[in-house]
Amino acid sequence: MNILVLGAGQLARMMSLSATHLDIKVLAYDVGSKTVINPVTFTTTSESLQQAIESADAITAEFEHIPLDILALCQQSGKFYPGAEAIATGGDREKEKALLDKTKVPCAPFKIITDRSHFFEAIDELGMPLVVKTCQAGYDGKGQWRVKSEAEIDAIWDEMSAFLQAGTQAQPHSIVAEKMIPFDREVSIIGVRTKEGDCKIYPLTENQHTNGVLTLSLAGKEKASIQAQAEEAFSKLANELNYVGVLAIEFFDVEGQLLVNEIAPRVHNSGHWTQQGAHVSQFENHIRAVAGLPIGDTNLLRPTAMINVLGQAHIPPQVLAIPGVTSHWYGKSAKPGRKVGHINVSADSLHKLGEVLAELADILPEQHYPGVMDTAQQLVLN
Repeated sequence: MNILVLGAGQLARMMSLSATHLDIKVLAYDVGSKTVINPVTFTTTSESLQQAIESADAITAEFEHIPLDILALCQQSGKFYPGAEAIATGGDREKEKALLDKTKVPCAPFKIITDRSHFFEAIDELGMPLVVKTCQAGYDGKGQWRVKSEAEIDAIWDEMSAFLQAGTQAQPHSIVAEKMIPFDREVSIIGVRTKEGDCKIYPLTENQHTNGVLTLSLAGKEKASIQAQAEEAFSKLANELNYVGVLAIEFFDVEGQLLVNEIAPRVHNSGHWTQQGAHVSQFENHIRAVAGLPIGDTNLLRPTAMINVLGQAHIPPQVLAIPGVTSHWYGKSAKPGRKVGHINVSADSLHKLGEVLAELADILPEQHYPGVMDTAQQLVLN
Protein backbone atom coordinates (compact mmCIF):
# COMPACT_ATOMS: atom_id res chain seq x y z
CA MET A 1 0.00 0.00 0.00
CA ASN A 2 1.16 3.55 -0.79
CA ILE A 3 0.31 6.69 1.19
CA LEU A 4 1.10 10.26 0.12
CA VAL A 5 1.55 12.92 2.82
CA LEU A 6 1.14 16.60 1.99
CA GLY A 7 4.07 18.22 3.76
CA ALA A 8 7.59 16.85 4.19
CA GLY A 9 8.59 17.73 7.76
CA GLN A 10 9.16 15.69 10.90
CA LEU A 11 5.54 14.57 11.19
CA ALA A 12 5.64 12.98 7.74
CA ARG A 13 8.97 11.43 8.73
CA MET A 14 7.54 9.84 11.88
CA MET A 15 4.45 8.65 10.04
CA SER A 16 6.70 6.96 7.49
CA LEU A 17 8.82 5.29 10.18
CA SER A 18 5.68 3.98 11.91
CA ALA A 19 4.30 2.60 8.63
CA THR A 20 7.24 0.41 7.61
CA HIS A 21 6.29 -2.57 9.78
CA LEU A 22 2.76 -2.39 8.37
CA ASP A 23 4.21 -2.89 4.87
CA ILE A 24 3.06 0.59 3.86
CA LYS A 25 5.23 2.91 1.78
CA VAL A 26 5.00 6.63 2.55
CA LEU A 27 6.04 9.46 0.23
CA ALA A 28 5.72 13.16 1.01
CA TYR A 29 4.95 16.19 -1.14
CA ASP A 30 7.16 19.16 -0.19
CA VAL A 31 4.82 22.11 -0.72
CA GLY A 32 7.72 24.58 -0.74
CA SER A 33 9.91 22.91 -3.37
CA LYS A 34 6.94 21.24 -5.14
CA THR A 35 8.73 17.90 -5.18
CA VAL A 36 7.82 14.40 -4.04
CA ILE A 37 10.38 13.01 -1.60
CA ASN A 38 11.12 10.15 0.77
CA PRO A 39 10.48 11.84 4.15
CA VAL A 40 13.06 9.68 5.96
CA THR A 41 16.02 9.87 3.56
CA PHE A 42 14.98 13.24 2.03
CA THR A 43 15.80 11.91 -1.43
CA THR A 44 13.76 13.38 -4.29
CA THR A 45 11.73 11.10 -6.54
CA SER A 46 10.96 11.65 -10.20
CA GLU A 47 7.20 11.68 -9.60
CA SER A 48 5.06 14.76 -10.08
CA LEU A 49 2.31 15.56 -7.60
CA GLN A 50 -0.30 14.29 -10.05
CA GLN A 51 1.59 11.02 -10.52
CA ALA A 52 1.97 10.61 -6.75
CA ILE A 53 -1.77 11.17 -6.27
CA GLU A 54 -2.57 8.57 -8.91
CA SER A 55 -0.23 5.95 -7.43
CA ALA A 56 -1.32 6.54 -3.81
CA ASP A 57 -3.94 4.36 -2.14
CA ALA A 58 -4.59 7.15 0.39
CA ILE A 59 -3.55 10.78 0.85
CA THR A 60 -3.19 12.69 4.11
CA ALA A 61 -1.49 15.82 5.46
CA GLU A 62 1.01 16.75 8.16
CA PHE A 63 0.13 20.46 8.39
CA GLU A 64 -2.77 22.79 7.73
CA HIS A 65 -1.40 25.61 5.58
CA ILE A 66 -1.66 23.91 2.20
CA PRO A 67 -2.56 25.89 -0.95
CA LEU A 68 -6.22 25.56 -1.84
CA ASP A 69 -5.50 24.28 -5.35
CA ILE A 70 -3.51 21.36 -3.94
CA LEU A 71 -6.26 20.58 -1.44
CA ALA A 72 -8.84 20.61 -4.25
CA LEU A 73 -6.72 18.31 -6.42
CA CYS A 74 -6.33 15.79 -3.61
CA GLN A 75 -10.01 16.01 -2.66
CA GLN A 76 -11.03 15.22 -6.25
CA SER A 77 -9.08 11.95 -6.05
CA GLY A 78 -11.50 10.57 -3.44
CA LYS A 79 -8.52 9.32 -1.43
CA PHE A 80 -7.85 12.34 0.81
CA TYR A 81 -8.23 11.88 4.58
CA PRO A 82 -9.24 13.67 6.75
CA GLY A 83 -10.33 15.74 3.73
CA ALA A 84 -10.00 19.29 2.43
CA GLU A 85 -12.67 20.72 4.76
CA ALA A 86 -10.92 19.46 7.90
CA ILE A 87 -7.50 20.68 6.77
CA ALA A 88 -8.86 24.08 5.73
CA THR A 89 -10.67 24.41 9.08
CA GLY A 90 -7.49 23.70 11.02
CA GLY A 91 -5.63 26.34 9.01
CA ASP A 92 -8.20 29.11 9.41
CA ARG A 93 -9.31 30.31 12.85
CA GLU A 94 -12.47 31.89 11.41
CA LYS A 95 -13.58 28.50 10.05
CA GLU A 96 -12.48 26.90 13.33
CA LYS A 97 -14.63 29.27 15.41
CA ALA A 98 -17.62 28.62 13.13
CA LEU A 99 -17.19 24.87 13.71
CA LEU A 100 -17.02 25.36 17.49
CA ASP A 101 -20.16 27.48 17.39
CA LYS A 102 -22.01 24.92 15.28
CA THR A 103 -21.10 21.99 17.54
CA LYS A 104 -21.55 24.02 20.75
CA VAL A 105 -18.06 23.13 21.97
CA PRO A 106 -16.97 25.82 24.49
CA CYS A 107 -14.24 28.33 23.67
CA ALA A 108 -13.33 31.85 24.79
CA PRO A 109 -15.72 34.67 23.74
CA PHE A 110 -14.52 36.07 20.40
CA LYS A 111 -15.19 38.45 17.51
CA ILE A 112 -14.04 38.18 13.89
CA ILE A 113 -12.29 41.30 12.53
CA THR A 114 -12.06 42.35 8.90
CA ASP A 115 -11.90 46.14 9.32
CA ARG A 116 -11.03 48.79 11.91
CA SER A 117 -14.59 49.18 13.21
CA HIS A 118 -14.69 45.47 14.12
CA PHE A 119 -11.49 45.95 16.14
CA PHE A 120 -13.04 48.69 18.27
CA GLU A 121 -16.25 46.70 18.65
CA ALA A 122 -14.19 43.78 19.96
CA ILE A 123 -12.47 46.03 22.50
CA ASP A 124 -15.84 47.38 23.68
CA GLU A 125 -17.56 43.98 23.83
CA LEU A 126 -14.73 41.79 25.13
CA GLY A 127 -12.70 44.34 27.08
CA MET A 128 -8.96 44.52 27.65
CA PRO A 129 -6.63 42.72 27.87
CA LEU A 130 -7.50 41.18 24.52
CA VAL A 131 -5.81 38.38 22.57
CA VAL A 132 -5.74 39.03 18.82
CA LYS A 133 -4.73 36.35 16.31
CA THR A 134 -4.52 36.13 12.53
CA CYS A 135 -7.07 33.62 11.26
CA GLN A 136 -4.74 32.43 8.50
CA ALA A 137 -1.00 31.66 8.56
CA GLY A 138 -0.51 31.79 12.36
CA TYR A 139 1.63 29.04 13.93
CA ASP A 140 3.64 28.50 17.12
CA GLY A 141 2.68 31.88 18.60
CA LYS A 142 3.27 33.86 15.39
CA GLY A 143 0.68 36.33 14.12
CA GLN A 144 -0.59 37.22 17.59
CA TRP A 145 -0.93 40.40 19.63
CA ARG A 146 -1.91 41.32 23.18
CA VAL A 147 -3.95 44.51 23.52
CA LYS A 148 -3.50 45.65 27.12
CA SER A 149 -4.13 49.41 26.97
CA GLU A 150 -5.49 52.15 24.72
CA ALA A 151 -1.94 53.38 24.08
CA GLU A 152 -1.22 50.17 22.12
CA ILE A 153 -4.29 50.18 19.91
CA ASP A 154 -3.03 52.29 16.96
CA ALA A 155 0.33 50.53 16.63
CA ILE A 156 -1.26 47.08 16.82
CA TRP A 157 -3.95 48.05 14.34
CA ASP A 158 -1.28 49.11 11.83
CA GLU A 159 0.19 45.59 11.96
CA MET A 160 -3.25 43.98 11.82
CA SER A 161 -4.23 46.17 8.88
CA ALA A 162 -1.14 45.10 6.92
CA PHE A 163 -2.14 41.46 7.38
CA LEU A 164 -5.74 42.08 6.30
CA GLN A 165 -4.63 43.95 3.19
CA ALA A 166 -2.30 41.10 2.22
CA GLY A 167 -5.30 38.86 1.59
CA THR A 168 -6.67 38.27 -1.88
CA GLN A 169 -10.16 37.85 -3.31
CA ALA A 170 -9.51 34.11 -3.61
CA GLN A 171 -7.99 33.88 -0.13
CA PRO A 172 -9.18 36.81 2.03
CA HIS A 173 -7.56 37.44 5.38
CA SER A 174 -9.36 37.88 8.70
CA ILE A 175 -8.42 38.22 12.36
CA VAL A 176 -10.04 36.93 15.52
CA ALA A 177 -10.09 38.80 18.83
CA GLU A 178 -10.58 36.68 21.94
CA LYS A 179 -11.30 37.61 25.52
CA MET A 180 -8.15 36.90 27.51
CA ILE A 181 -8.89 33.93 29.75
CA PRO A 182 -6.99 33.55 33.07
CA PHE A 183 -6.52 29.81 32.63
CA ASP A 184 -4.86 27.47 35.11
CA ARG A 185 -2.97 25.43 32.52
CA GLU A 186 -3.01 24.21 28.92
CA VAL A 187 -3.97 20.63 28.02
CA SER A 188 -4.64 18.70 24.82
CA ILE A 189 -6.39 15.57 23.64
CA ILE A 190 -5.30 13.32 20.77
CA GLY A 191 -7.86 10.96 19.25
CA VAL A 192 -8.25 8.85 16.14
CA ARG A 193 -11.39 8.14 14.08
CA THR A 194 -11.90 5.47 11.42
CA LYS A 195 -13.74 5.69 8.11
CA GLU A 196 -16.62 3.85 9.81
CA GLY A 197 -16.81 6.43 12.61
CA ASP A 198 -15.18 4.42 15.40
CA CYS A 199 -13.07 6.51 17.79
CA LYS A 200 -10.26 5.82 20.23
CA ILE A 201 -8.79 8.57 22.38
CA TYR A 202 -5.47 8.92 24.20
CA PRO A 203 -5.19 10.19 27.78
CA LEU A 204 -5.26 13.97 28.18
CA THR A 205 -1.85 15.65 28.09
CA GLU A 206 -0.70 18.62 30.16
CA ASN A 207 1.37 21.07 28.11
CA GLN A 208 3.92 23.75 28.92
CA HIS A 209 4.74 26.53 26.45
CA THR A 210 7.63 28.99 26.28
CA ASN A 211 7.25 32.07 24.05
CA GLY A 212 4.27 30.44 22.36
CA VAL A 213 6.07 27.18 21.51
CA LEU A 214 5.42 23.82 23.19
CA THR A 215 8.41 22.80 25.31
CA LEU A 216 7.12 19.91 27.47
CA SER A 217 4.09 17.60 27.56
CA LEU A 218 3.10 15.21 30.33
CA ALA A 219 0.69 12.27 30.07
CA GLY A 220 -0.60 10.15 32.94
CA LYS A 221 -1.90 12.49 35.64
CA GLU A 222 -5.41 13.49 34.54
CA LYS A 223 -8.71 12.96 36.36
CA ALA A 224 -11.71 11.28 34.74
CA SER A 225 -13.90 14.43 34.80
CA ILE A 226 -11.42 16.45 32.76
CA GLN A 227 -10.82 13.55 30.37
CA ALA A 228 -14.56 13.16 29.81
CA GLN A 229 -14.95 16.82 28.78
CA ALA A 230 -12.12 16.51 26.29
CA GLU A 231 -13.49 13.28 24.83
CA GLU A 232 -16.93 14.83 24.38
CA ALA A 233 -15.38 17.75 22.46
CA PHE A 234 -13.39 15.34 20.31
CA SER A 235 -16.46 13.29 19.43
CA LYS A 236 -18.55 16.34 18.49
CA LEU A 237 -15.86 17.88 16.28
CA ALA A 238 -14.66 14.66 14.65
CA ASN A 239 -18.20 13.52 13.85
CA GLU A 240 -19.22 16.91 12.45
CA LEU A 241 -16.20 16.84 10.10
CA ASN A 242 -16.71 13.15 9.26
CA TYR A 243 -13.07 12.98 10.25
CA VAL A 244 -10.66 10.15 9.41
CA GLY A 245 -7.29 9.95 11.16
CA VAL A 246 -5.73 11.63 14.18
CA LEU A 247 -7.21 14.90 15.41
CA ALA A 248 -5.66 17.05 18.16
CA ILE A 249 -7.52 19.62 20.27
CA GLU A 250 -5.78 22.12 22.56
CA PHE A 251 -7.68 23.46 25.58
CA PHE A 252 -7.41 26.01 28.35
CA ASP A 253 -8.26 24.50 31.74
CA VAL A 254 -10.18 27.13 33.73
CA GLU A 255 -10.91 25.75 37.20
CA GLY A 256 -11.81 22.37 35.73
CA GLN A 257 -13.77 23.74 32.75
CA LEU A 258 -12.15 23.11 29.36
CA LEU A 259 -12.28 25.78 26.63
CA VAL A 260 -10.93 24.98 23.16
CA ASN A 261 -7.90 27.03 22.16
CA GLU A 262 -7.01 25.44 18.81
CA ILE A 263 -7.78 22.43 16.62
CA ALA A 264 -5.07 20.59 14.66
CA PRO A 265 -6.33 18.16 11.96
CA ARG A 266 -3.21 15.96 12.07
CA VAL A 267 -0.75 14.22 14.31
CA HIS A 268 0.47 16.74 16.87
CA ASN A 269 3.55 17.73 18.84
CA SER A 270 1.76 17.15 22.17
CA GLY A 271 1.13 13.54 21.12
CA HIS A 272 4.77 12.57 20.54
CA TRP A 273 4.79 10.93 23.98
CA THR A 274 2.63 8.13 22.53
CA GLN A 275 5.71 6.65 20.83
CA GLN A 276 6.89 5.28 24.19
CA GLY A 277 3.89 5.86 26.46
CA ALA A 278 1.07 4.10 24.60
CA HIS A 279 0.44 0.71 23.02
CA VAL A 280 0.16 2.24 19.53
CA SER A 281 1.58 5.69 18.71
CA GLN A 282 -0.44 8.53 17.20
CA PHE A 283 1.64 8.17 14.01
CA GLU A 284 0.82 4.51 13.49
CA ASN A 285 -2.82 5.04 14.36
CA HIS A 286 -3.10 7.86 11.84
CA ILE A 287 -1.61 5.64 9.13
CA ARG A 288 -3.91 2.77 10.13
CA ALA A 289 -7.00 5.01 9.97
CA VAL A 290 -6.33 6.57 6.57
CA ALA A 291 -5.29 3.15 5.19
CA GLY A 292 -8.56 1.59 6.36
CA LEU A 293 -6.87 -0.71 8.88
CA PRO A 294 -8.15 -1.38 12.42
CA ILE A 295 -6.91 1.29 14.83
CA GLY A 296 -4.80 0.26 17.80
CA ASP A 297 -4.96 0.53 21.58
CA THR A 298 -4.64 4.11 22.87
CA ASN A 299 -4.38 3.22 26.57
CA LEU A 300 -1.50 4.60 28.62
CA LEU A 301 1.31 2.11 29.16
CA ARG A 302 3.09 4.25 31.76
CA PRO A 303 3.42 7.94 32.67
CA THR A 304 5.46 9.69 29.97
CA ALA A 305 6.84 13.17 29.35
CA MET A 306 7.91 14.64 26.03
CA ILE A 307 10.59 17.35 25.91
CA ASN A 308 10.97 19.38 22.71
CA VAL A 309 14.48 20.02 21.38
CA LEU A 310 14.50 23.54 19.94
CA GLY A 311 17.34 25.02 17.92
CA GLN A 312 20.05 22.67 19.17
CA ALA A 313 22.76 21.10 17.00
CA HIS A 314 22.24 17.68 18.59
CA ILE A 315 20.62 15.85 21.50
CA PRO A 316 23.23 15.23 24.23
CA PRO A 317 24.14 11.53 23.90
CA GLN A 318 24.40 11.23 27.69
CA VAL A 319 20.60 11.18 27.90
CA LEU A 320 20.61 7.68 26.41
CA ALA A 321 22.35 6.32 29.51
CA ILE A 322 19.28 7.10 31.64
CA PRO A 323 16.71 4.26 31.85
CA GLY A 324 13.35 5.20 30.36
CA VAL A 325 14.77 7.90 28.06
CA THR A 326 14.44 7.79 24.24
CA SER A 327 15.66 10.46 21.81
CA HIS A 328 14.13 11.31 18.42
CA TRP A 329 16.05 13.38 15.85
CA TYR A 330 14.40 14.96 12.80
CA GLY A 331 17.40 15.32 10.49
CA LYS A 332 17.10 19.12 10.37
CA SER A 333 19.80 21.77 10.59
CA ALA A 334 19.71 23.79 13.80
CA LYS A 335 18.14 27.26 13.73
CA PRO A 336 17.01 29.37 16.73
CA GLY A 337 13.64 28.10 17.95
CA ARG A 338 13.37 25.40 15.29
CA LYS A 339 11.95 22.02 16.33
CA VAL A 340 14.81 19.61 15.59
CA GLY A 341 13.91 16.67 17.81
CA HIS A 342 12.31 15.52 21.03
CA ILE A 343 13.08 13.37 24.06
CA ASN A 344 10.54 10.96 25.55
CA VAL A 345 10.85 9.98 29.21
CA SER A 346 8.82 7.11 30.72
CA ALA A 347 8.58 5.56 34.18
CA ASP A 348 6.32 3.22 36.13
CA SER A 349 4.84 6.00 38.29
CA LEU A 350 4.59 9.78 38.30
CA HIS A 351 6.94 9.93 41.29
CA LYS A 352 9.54 7.83 39.47
CA LEU A 353 9.05 9.94 36.33
CA GLY A 354 9.91 13.00 38.41
CA GLU A 355 13.11 11.35 39.58
CA VAL A 356 14.13 10.52 36.02
CA LEU A 357 13.34 14.06 34.84
CA ALA A 358 15.48 15.44 37.67
CA GLU A 359 18.38 13.28 36.51
CA LEU A 360 17.80 14.45 32.96
CA ALA A 361 17.70 18.11 34.03
CA ASP A 362 21.33 17.81 35.20
CA ILE A 363 22.28 17.11 31.57
CA LEU A 364 19.92 19.49 29.74
CA PRO A 365 20.63 23.24 30.21
CA GLU A 366 17.61 25.11 31.58
CA GLN A 367 17.92 27.90 28.98
CA HIS A 368 17.46 25.40 26.16
CA TYR A 369 15.12 22.96 27.94
CA PRO A 370 12.88 25.10 30.20
CA GLY A 371 10.62 23.52 32.79
CA VAL A 372 12.26 20.11 33.09
CA MET A 373 13.48 20.56 36.66
CA ASP A 374 10.30 22.36 37.77
CA THR A 375 8.18 19.48 36.43
CA ALA A 376 10.48 16.97 38.09
CA GLN A 377 10.13 18.64 41.48
CA GLN A 378 6.33 18.85 41.21
CA LEU A 379 6.04 15.15 40.38
CA VAL A 380 8.39 14.06 43.14
CA LEU A 381 6.55 16.15 45.74
CA ASN A 382 3.17 14.76 44.66
